[in-house]
Amino acid sequence: MTELPPGGLERYEQTPQRQPIFNIPGVILLLIGAILAVRGWREYWLQAAADARLLRDYAFIPARLTAVFDMDSVAASLNALAREPAKMAAARFFLGDASPQPWTVFTYSFLHGDWLHAGLNSMWLAAFGGPVAVRFGGLRFLILFVLTALAGAGAHFIFHRTDLVPVVGASAAVSGAMAAAVRFVFQPGAPLGPPVYGQPLPAHLAARLPAVSLTAAVRDKRVLQFMLIWFAINLIFGLYSQPLGITSSAVAWEAHAGGFIAGFLLFGLIDPPPPDPRVFADYTDPLWRY
Repeated sequence: MTELPPGGLERYEQTPQRQPIFNIPGVILLLIGAILAVRGWREYWLQAAADARLLRDYAFIPARLTAVFDMDSVAASLNALAREPAKMAAARFFLGDASPQPWTVFTYSFLHGDWLHAGLNSMWLAAFGGPVAVRFGGLRFLILFVLTALAGAGAHFIFHRTDLVPVVGASAAVSGAMAAAVRFVFQPGAPLGPPVYGQPLPAHLAARLPAVSLTAAVRDKRVLQFMLIWFAINLIFGLYSQPLGITSSAVAWEAHAGGFIAGFLLFGLIDPPPPDPRVFADYTDPLWRY
């Protein structure tokens, strides 16, 4: 029999054994609230013409950036639509005065195609962004959200630089939060990792466990399995959801991938310093073995 450390029983009794059902960080609630508020504003307040102007001014339209340095390619893209008057008119409308509107590489993330699109992004943001936000704090999480949204726009631009179809949705930033989460959620005691000596860690401690290094992460089977499954689902859904009638518009899977890769790589730069190891002392005492 192992002798209990001084105060071990008291520490055990004071440790919360159940976590609240709803424990979403404030920054996540703020972002979800903004996403749903914008969707509701467009749905119930704006007329069709005003909503179209909103998309033109705040959705990401790759051709508008390309027009700054290669207007000929944009003109060729327009000319390719000459036999489709409706598409030509829409393309000309979204091109507008061909100004770059650089703010759209971020503002697109708060616009969504419909309630299902907004709801799914909100759900995944709560599920995967929650632990990351607990770990990072509000300001650091907002930095991650902005950078991964920018990376998503950049990745989409690489493959669709003359595209005149608006890109909308927080999926790139949500994907970035997912990638950031895999750097620590599989650790022992973390939300998706094995429990420490059979006991779950409180959420605030589970989210602050030391993360694996970038090198260790790409060698971890659980991380690799998650990433391979994620990329496979994203690719299949991106390529076949529209042809199969699952969605009415194309899925910007390249933007999702760009956000995911950015979140995975930038995690170490944004991650705050680890806490004093002594805060985990109660969960490594011999008491937790029995």
